Amino acid sequence: MNRRTTVSAPAEALDTLEAEARRRGVSLTTLLSEAVSEKASALRSTRRPRLGVGASTDGRSAAEVTAEPVAHPPAS
Repeated sequence: MNRRTTVSAPAEALDTLEAEARRRGVSLTTLLSEAVSEKASALRSTRRPRLGVGASTDGRSAAEVTAEPVAHPPAS
């Protein structure tokens, strides 16, 4: 299921993406959808939970470590 949203980005970046969309013969919406999907996939793969065994040297418990966010909040 797709969701619609408004994207705000620098004009230069959008101009580049519009030119690429024209070159490929697709809509800007298609290109933006691909970019969003690729970024989301990269975030999921770099922050997915890992399983390991080790000893704590800084006193942090497993509960503290696993409570950290899966992805960093977007920069403002």
